[in-house]
Amino acid sequence: MMKRHAFKFACSRMGFADFNCFLVDFETGSCLTSRNSDSKGLLRHQMNASAQRMCSTSCAKVPEDLPKDNPNEIVRLANLFVSSGVDKIRLTGGEPTIRKDIEDICLRLSNLNGLKTLAITTNGITLARKLPKLKECGLTSVNISLDTLVPAKFEFMTRRKGHQKVMESINAAIDLGYNPVKVNCVVMRGFNDDEICDFVELTRDKPINIRFIEFMPFDGNVWNVKKLVPYSEMLDRVVKWFPGLKRLQDHPTDTAKNFRVDEHAGVVSFITSMTEHFCAGCNRLRLLADGNFKVCLFGPSEVSLRDPLRQGANDHELREIIGSAVKRKKASHAGMFDIAKTANRPMIHIGG
Repeated sequence: MMKRHAFKFACSRMGFADFNCFLVDFETGSCLTSRNSDSKGLLRHQMNASAQRMCSTSCAKVPEDLPKDNPNEIVRLANLFVSSGVDKIRLTGGEPTIRKDIEDICLRLSNLNGLKTLAITTNGITLARKLPKLKECGLTSVNISLDTLVPAKFEFMTRRKGHQKVMESINAAIDLGYNPVKVNCVVMRGFNDDEICDFVELTRDKPINIRFIEFMPFDGNVWNVKKLVPYSEMLDRVVKWFPGLKRLQDHPTDTAKNFRVDEHAGVVSFITSMTEHFCAGCNRLRLLADGNFKVCLFGPSEVSLRDPLRQGANDHELREIIGSAVKRKKASHAGMFDIAKTANRPMIHIGG
């Protein structure tokens, strides 16, 4: 049962799909809603954009009949968000680094007036050789997904070798001056929860931000509460091995609780979506690979931006669609058991 669970999770989370598009994630300080907008009504959000539906491993196959996106459409929509106040864009997937025009898209996005941060979330397989050029093209922040430090476990989850390449990508990012290099680790009981302190050890001498993520329910990942390792338990384990762990001051829109071990170069964070939600400060918006716009990771509600864009909608009309969707965003998402019962897309479609 554990094998089936872990493998389906890998397929869903890591986005090792076989079709060709791209996810975007938008961020800043608040939003068009009254509870977190500024006096000018600017979008204060991060934008997550799916840059690629394909991936560099062969975990699973996903239908290939979805329409491919156009880089000009990506840049136009991104510019629309940035001109409305968004100052951070994250490219996700699938796996964004295998897109042939990823450097050109990064260059065009990084030149948008008002954008402060251009980030990427990647599985790290091909990142090391592409990162120097991506940095030249304006990529300012890197998140690498890695759920195990054991090569055999990695190969089991992804159905290919590549653990060493991911580690090389982490080190390449450090050598290129990315600080911190964020490493996302979804913790699952019985699979990798015995590695929590090994991950923390990576922060001793390197500017790595290990981000432990509570296992979240999405379509296709066979979520089970018994596999969830809650934040409180993870924290207890870390404190026992690293008594010098101290809480840091979080930014109001942080989705993570941040800590540092005394004399360690890096940071340890916990993303507690299931046991201690952070909806009040969440400023994430997602543009999915098929052009749908999503205001909450766990909410099933979506609105198409691609269709009106291709039907000739002007910027004002698109802003109206976006604003209406953001205003409908709920104050908090449902509890984890209700989320598990709600139809939602796999993580490869939503983006990390």
